Amino acid sequence: MHDIEKHYARVFSGQSGKQVLSHLRSLTIEKILGPNVSDEELRWWAAQKALVHQIENLINRGNNPTQ
Repeated sequence: MHDIEKHYARVFSGQSGKQVLSHLRSLTIEKILGPNVSDEELRWWAAQKALVHQIENLINRGNNPTQ
């Protein structure tokens, strides 16, 4: 799995990759849902948020292979 981690780190290391990751974070992790959000919307948001966290974890492991 270490090769894919290095690829994620490389893809998101440049300015464009950082901007894309920032955009993904703003759409998911940093998004605030209103009080009237449905269960379906909440589950969809949680899945998107988990995917962005997974990408960030792969980037971190690719940048720090000993951890």
